[in-house]
Amino acid sequence: MAVGQFSPGPDIVLLTRVSLADGKRAGLATACGIACGLMIHAGIAVSGLALVLSQNEKVYRYVKYLACGYLFWLAFQLLSSAAKQMKVELDTDVSMSSEKRLGDYWKAGFFCNILNPKVAIFLAGVIVPFLGVSDTVGMCESAWAMLLWSTVFLEGWLLWSFWVWMLQMPIIKRFYQRFAYVVDGVFGFCLLVLAGFLIAGF
Repeated sequence: MAVGQFSPGPDIVLLTRVSLADGKRAGLATACGIACGLMIHAGIAVSGLALVLSQNEKVYRYVKYLACGYLFWLAFQLLSSAAKQMKVELDTDVSMSSEKRLGDYWKAGFFCNILNPKVAIFLAGVIVPFLGVSDTVGMCESAWAMLLWSTVFLEGWLLWSFWVWMLQMPIIKRFYQRFAYVVDGVFGFCLLVLAGFLIAGF
């Protein structure tokens, strides 16, 4: 799970950029949105619907196109920011953008995660091998499934929140303040590449 979370992907790109540009509270709100999306994906994986989704090419294709559209939109926002060489104020305690509310960051994180069908399929691969362990540990199947579901959600939320906290280090924030337009441009390009990989079927 940890390797999957911090491997290159839309969630980590979005979370890193928001945390650097808009501060801790914005980053934590984004992390919470991503974790809520992960919670739904984990429920899909535990129920076995992820396997059905992976076998239904039509549904999978529609969700994939929605995800690509959203990633292209996020990339456009970042590249526009880089083109304008937007100046971001980074305050030690609070650096919230005046144009966005916490709910906006939550929604951005949630939709970034929930629109990626590969998350549910990945979680199915992680969770399914553990579903039959309930007999060994003496737990009923539904209770064991709930425990797995809760573990996935809490692990995701805690690690992403820790990442947000790490990005608030003064040296990292000063670097972003100096090279904001470069970082935004790189992150925007990364999202374009990820969207391209997704639409190509990788």
